[in-house]
Amino acid sequence: MSMNRRHLALAGAAALTLANLTPSTGLAQGGDAAAVAAAVEALTKAMLAGDRAGMMAVTHERLSYGHSAGRIENRQQFIDPLANKTSIFRSMNISDQNIDVVGEDAIVRHVLRGESESNGRVNPVNIGILQVWKKQPDGWKLLARQAFTRPN
Repeated sequence: MSMNRRHLALAGAAALTLANLTPSTGLAQGGDAAAVAAAVEALTKAMLAGDRAGMMAVTHERLSYGHSAGRIENRQQFIDPLANKTSIFRSMNISDQNIDVVGEDAIVRHVLRGESESNGRVNPVNIGILQVWKKQPDGWKLLARQAFTRPN
């Protein structure tokens, strides 16, 4: 293929556009958003399995975890009941997920539907979730989470 002025101008414009992308826009956000989505999925799988190591790997040491009933927990208080199987998720379905990367932070919103079991009682789950993730040298970590009730 021969290059003419038009091809060179288009290539130059594309190069300038790519050079002006910042970490919170364009291709970088796409990569970070994908990494955040993978971290959300890893957290979901670890919660379902009651996998302590898996939950520890994707949560920040200063985690603030807010339940839809109003209870606020730290990292240990969140992980222990799931890892000890005193409270379990029988199923979890994440939908309507939106990820917005803002520099080294990410805001995730989604709907969580499923079933949980605690003290022998099975309860339906239909909640909205807001999560704040923080980029760390070893990956994205959940820093804050707040659940809220949704209409059935």
